[in-house]
Amino acid sequence: GNLRTEDLRCLPWLDSREPGSVVYVNFGSVMVMTAGQLTVFAWGLANSQKPFLWIIRPDLVAGESAVLLPEFMEEIKSRGMLVSWGQQEEVLKHQTIGGFPTHSGWNSTLESLCSDVPMICWPFFVEQQTNCRYSCMEWGIGMEIDNDRKRDEVEGLARELMEGENGKEMRKKAMEWKAKAEAAIMPGGTSYNNVMGER
Repeated sequence: GNLRTEDLRCLPWLDSREPGSVVYVNFGSVMVMTAGQLTVFAWGLANSQKPFLWIIRPDLVAGESAVLLPEFMEEIKSRGMLVSWGQQEEVLKHQTIGGFPTHSGWNSTLESLCSDVPMICWPFFVEQQTNCRYSCMEWGIGMEIDNDRKRDEVEGLARELMEGENGKEMRKKAMEWKAKAEAAIMPGGTSYNNVMGER
């Protein structure tokens, strides 16, 4: 279960968008960033001109409330939606989602993989660096962003993810990994056999 209240506006808003056109942003339930990092990421995302759904927790910024300036809200009002919580699994499976900037937590990585959505990986601590490395270097379904990126670099990554050749290739790889994951949990699959104690 989840202690936060889901914002029920997410799915109807997504229903109004074109397939594969929306960037879904969620940095998990515990990760925090600086106010400067939030501002740089927010404006990079806005400048990409891509529609986005951003799950932005009030406590996302270390030691203060996550507040975005009125000029940012004005800039994105026709193409961006910010909510404090939503059902990530449902959102990632929605046909309009084309990319996922994430902290590379294990749950987010698995849910992205099972929904064939490529990622922009922004790891902060514990297993996130390892998950990011596998997503980007081994599986080919992610691009890494580092902590001191400038807003034009964030913009470029968002554009590349959604419309560039790297994004197309990652989307293709993500579909392959989704098929492998589905096969693994079916009778006779590796995960199925492992759970059932079969060889």
